[in-house]
Amino acid sequence: MSLYSFYRISKPSEGKVAPEAVEGEYRHLRNCTFWGVTGAYALYYVCRMAMSVVKQPLIDGGIFTAAQLGIIGSAFYFVYAFGKFANGFIADYCNVRRFMATGLLISTVVNLLMGVLGLVHGWMGFPTMLLFVVFAVIWGVNGYCQSMGAPPGVISLSRWFPLDRRGTYYSILSATPYLGKALSVFALGLIVGWIGWEYGFIFSAVAGVIGSAMILLMVSDTPESKGLPSVQKLTGETPQKTDSMSTKELHKGVVRHPGIWIIAVSSAFVYITQHAVSEWGVLFLQKGKGFSLAGATQIIAFSEAFGIAGTVLAGWLSDKVFRGNRFVPVLISGLLCLLSLGAFLFTAGGYSLNIIYVSVFSLAIGVVYCTVAGLMALDIVPRKATGAALGVVGLASYAAAGVQNIVSGVMIGENDFNFAPVSVFWIVSCLLCFLIPLVSWKSLRRR
Repeated sequence: MSLYSFYRISKPSEGKVAPEAVEGEYRHLRNCTFWGVTGAYALYYVCRMAMSVVKQPLIDGGIFTAAQLGIIGSAFYFVYAFGKFANGFIADYCNVRRFMATGLLISTVVNLLMGVLGLVHGWMGFPTMLLFVVFAVIWGVNGYCQSMGAPPGVISLSRWFPLDRRGTYYSILSATPYLGKALSVFALGLIVGWIGWEYGFIFSAVAGVIGSAMILLMVSDTPESKGLPSVQKLTGETPQKTDSMSTKELHKGVVRHPGIWIIAVSSAFVYITQHAVSEWGVLFLQKGKGFSLAGATQIIAFSEAFGIAGTVLAGWLSDKVFRGNRFVPVLISGLLCLLSLGAFLFTAGGYSLNIIYVSVFSLAIGVVYCTVAGLMALDIVPRKATGAALGVVGLASYAAAGVQNIVSGVMIGENDFNFAPVSVFWIVSCLLCFLIPLVSWKSLRRR
């Protein structure tokens, strides 16, 4: 079997499900696929979060500087941006089960390798510059592997769910990064504080093995590959003109749509804002507010937990309360995001008050993230071009996240851990992330 044959979208099964069993089998396979993808995508995030938790031990141990950590983080995001773009287009043609499992399995190996390298460095003492280069390269490889998670996950929704329910289920899937981050920050914080930063990567590798097993055991590629009719026939959707167009034609339409590029720029600022807190929040609380590693990781873990509520709320609000209007929830949540981030960055407060600040921020940015970076893009493209739309948006988003890591690392290091200058950068990005789609709403329509 060739590599192409192994990864291409599954052919329709020759055996067909009996008519009386179609509905029950469809619901069973659809639910298994959804929860398999959702759980695995949360564990995908565990395999990318260790670097965020181990920054302080690496700096205190004299292994890396803040600027070097920013470069390592940016290597991940720049490669991820390219991978998200490429894999978004590729995944539209692929077997999502095999494609998604491959990415997580390789990411698992990368995390295990970084943990082992850290242990060997502790025993033998690599030159720190050599270790820096190796970590930057390996973490960049992890970035590409991680980019193989979101496109097949979202495409599976398009293959198994009707359009009128996609917003709700997409919002649940979009909540899984917060679940993965919360698990990572809390569990990895305990592990790193207890037995060392190297074991943060090793624990992440264990999570990756579990996630890979979930994909292989629970996820199905398409209804047709299981002997079922297409999702359009199963759900009684009205056929659309784009259903008969080739995937290649639809991909060209995505790239030419100005609305997709407006969403991409908006999403870039969403990711700068969101990743500023998730990547640098623990260090900010330690250096800027004097919290211990345990206290700082617990506060950020709370914030990730509230992000879950925000993303789930986004789909329900826009689908049910505002009847498909994505702009009202973006305005309300954008303002809440701006106010809460400002309070977190520019006021003092103890443990409880900082939990409130970051929890409101994460609730609000969760709504903005799900709506701007996902639902708005999906609304203006056909089903068969879902991956391409996410690829374009992902390219801009993660390139911006990479720039954020470099800029933030340099600003923090150059100002001797005075976070005021970098905080202004984060606040301006927060403002732009919801203003751009609001002033460009006429371009955000399906062609």
